[in-house]
Parts: sequence; structure tokens; C-alpha cells
Amino acid sequence: MTDDRALQIPFWLKLNMTIQEAAQYSNIGETTIRGLLKERACPFLLKIGNKQLIKRNEFEKYLADKHYL
Repeated sequence: MTDDRALQIPFWLKLNMTIQEAAQYSNIGETTIRGLLKERACPFLLKIGNKQLIKRNEFEKYLADKHYL
């Protein structure tokens, strides 16, 4: 058996984050992030079935180019 705590990775080191993790990471509200994910051709959206994940590197690049949301 493996220890689940040993397998946990801090979300700021993950390639992909949940909406909740992205909200904590960026200090942007979940509602605002969900709105961004609805934009056509969102560069940081990764869909797996019905699940929406945020590509961390692309999310950081997207935010670096913005002055307001």
C-alpha cells in the first residue's frame, strides 16, 4: 500500500489545476474563472469529459498579458 499523502502534489506545481485550485492560486474568484473558461477558444481550458481543468502555464501566461478582467 502507498501513503496517499506521499502522492499529493502541491497544486502550484501541478500541470493542471481544478477551478478551486486556480482560484486559490490566482486570488481570482471561482465565478470569474468559470466565466473565462466559457470564452471561445480559451487558451488554458482542458476538458476531460465534463470535467474542466486549468492548464497552469497557459493560465499564468494569460494573466500576465491582462491588466483587468
